[in-house]
Amino acid sequence: MIERLTTITDLPVGAIRIEGRLRDVSESGVATLVETIRENGFVGRITVRRKKDGDYVLDGAHRLTAMRELGADTIPCDVVRCSDAEAAMFEIDGNLAGADMSTLDEAYFLARRRDAVQKLHPELKQGMAGAAARWFELNFGSLAKTIAEKRGISERQVYKIMAAGAKLDPKDYRMLRAAPKPVALADLIEIGKIAETVERYDVIEALAAGTAKSAKAARKAYAASQGKAPAPLSETDRDLARLRDAWSRAGIGARRKFVSDNAAEVAGLLRFLPDGEDAA
Repeated sequence: MIERLTTITDLPVGAIRIEGRLRDVSESGVATLVETIRENGFVGRITVRRKKDGDYVLDGAHRLTAMRELGADTIPCDVVRCSDAEAAMFEIDGNLAGADMSTLDEAYFLARRRDAVQKLHPELKQGMAGAAARWFELNFGSLAKTIAEKRGISERQVYKIMAAGAKLDPKDYRMLRAAPKPVALADLIEIGKIAETVERYDVIEALAAGTAKSAKAARKAYAASQGKAPAPLSETDRDLARLRDAWSRAGIGARRKFVSDNAAEVAGLLRFLPDGEDAA
């Protein structure tokens, strides 16, 4: 049960910790808030969890960081005492309510929200039957609908995103967030299919490093490295295969016209063939 400490309305900025959060603070997000607060002042309150060893921000880490950068002494806040699962719900719902989450972020946060709900209500793990299933639909279904409307997707897609996020551990999530290309839902679903730990890590590392365009491509490369599949074709080999396919399907009239139209370019390219290759 969440206990609200209503006698506390402000806390020293330096006394509130930003630790153990699912998502790191964004530098660009803080920079934007710094300018907004500098111009308009601080509006609203952050939510802080009071534990035996200190105070921890639950909702408002970006605002707290911005106030630190501005040199503020105190910050308005709502202070609560709660369990770890309840604290997770605070952070997760605060992030899901935002509009800047990627598919990866949503997948991971939705899955962690389900974990938190199941910790608070262990009966929901028992097959989702009867009243438990109705309770889950009532409490998560409304969130799924909100997210679906906000993102312009179906509620079914929201549940798919959550299922994909359930396959990620914190290390996976941190690595994939560092990927130069946004990780798509198809990538997350593909990662969820991987049973072998070494392959899973190799695929995630390839996406994080930007050496694979997709999880499927990374899996093919991994299979080839293990001698389980042919090596992936290079871009040149793929282009060559397409050209050969188009040439083989073209009629004799089209081939003659192609050679006639491109004779000068083809003659120029022939000069770059290794000695003896043109004769062959």
